[in-house]
Amino acid sequence: MPDNLYPGVYVQEMDPGMHPINGVSTTIVVFVGFAQDGPFTATLIANFLEFSASFGGLAPDENLAYALQGFFLNGGVQCYILRLPSEIQSGSIEPREIPLAPLNALADVSIVCCPDEHSVTGMTAALVDHCQQRKDRVAILAAPLNSDMQSGPPPEAQSSFAAYYMPWVLVEDVAGGAALAVHPGGHIAGAMVQSDLERGVWKAPANLPILGIVGLERQINNEQQGPLNACGVNVLRNFPGRGNLIWGARTTSRDSEWKYINLRRYLIYLEKSIDQGLQWVVFEPNGEVLWAQVRQSVENFLFNEYRSGALQGGSPTQAFFVRCDASTMTQDDIDNGRLICLVGVAPIYPAEFVLIQFCKLTGVAAPPSP
Repeated sequence: MPDNLYPGVYVQEMDPGMHPINGVSTTIVVFVGFAQDGPFTATLIANFLEFSASFGGLAPDENLAYALQGFFLNGGVQCYILRLPSEIQSGSIEPREIPLAPLNALADVSIVCCPDEHSVTGMTAALVDHCQQRKDRVAILAAPLNSDMQSGPPPEAQSSFAAYYMPWVLVEDVAGGAALAVHPGGHIAGAMVQSDLERGVWKAPANLPILGIVGLERQINNEQQGPLNACGVNVLRNFPGRGNLIWGARTTSRDSEWKYINLRRYLIYLEKSIDQGLQWVVFEPNGEVLWAQVRQSVENFLFNEYRSGALQGGSPTQAFFVRCDASTMTQDDIDNGRLICLVGVAPIYPAEFVLIQFCKLTGVAAPPSP
């Protein structure tokens, strides 16, 4: 305490002991593909002009360029570009030989997409394997052009860290020719980012307009979509009066617990946010005081998530729990420097099937009670 030498008000700064947890970004995308020019290192860009200046502009055979244009037209903000060497385009190589190692250094990435996915043998498997190994990002995949996908996504694409889409989108040819069919990944990634910014990563990225296209490579109706939806293929559809929409938000996983891509992305968001928000805990005295601080920090973070509508339940106690005490750690854990915090959440699921039931009333129906 300072010496109080004269009458008056003395101001002191105090450490409140609180360590708030901030949500991490979910809007950074990395695009992998072939370009006319540019570096082979992961490069961060913020608009299509930057891409054109570094990697070359639009050309009829440039899937990456058209995907980047679609990304920014649909609300994308920032992305990395990893240019691939052209010599792997037509060769047959193993997925582990595809040069995706630079992506491991990009800790802020949440979505990975390769618009040239079907130009490199093994690329689909490499993307999925990368996301499964990292466990902090998802892959946007697409069916091959002109494929009906009646058998569903291939085995190498089946993962809770992947979302699979069809058909390809049609865009204007910069050279003035007929509309070009391009991989839809860039347009979908941009729409996902815009949905994250407007609503949150917990919102299913579906029923969203696809901007910057002139149509779809094929039209799919309800009967055709049924079996596709069941096997994890998300369909892009055109609805009269509503335009072209993303009409699905499933992963390719066969595990019903991880059916929806927003659920996987939201759990990644929670895990990364809490992980980064608790870095201050390392080397702190592992006792009751620290445990209480950890519980308070995580509970405050999850309470804000509950208020935003991301978690279900009539009260916070139904939406989540946080335990960090003697029930989550043994004395051996404590002696070996392990602090264990158990977190449970009840994420909200999308209303994928909306059932409206009607019944015929006899006579005049009574008005509903106020």
